[in-house]
Amino acid sequence: MKQSIKNYMRNIAIAADQLANAMIAGSPDETVSSRVYRGAVLAAQPTRVARMAYRAVNALFFWQEDHCRAAYLREKQRAHLPDGLK
Repeated sequence: MKQSIKNYMRNIAIAADQLANAMIAGSPDETVSSRVYRGAVLAAQPTRVARMAYRAVNALFFWQEDHCRAAYLREKQRAHLPDGLK
């Protein structure tokens, strides 16, 4: 099962992102961006911190349109999993 360097680096980035989320008391299988979207947009009463984090994370990924929403949708679709696990 050979993979490209680009795919390998993408997997490492996702793993680091999920580790960071787990380290701040989040799910170990969710990215920070997805968690931020849920907290700032889907929460019944989003906090000021959640809204600020949403703007900050989206600003970090300025070349992507609504990065946090896209990350949340990828999580829901389990897009990061290999085909055999979807």
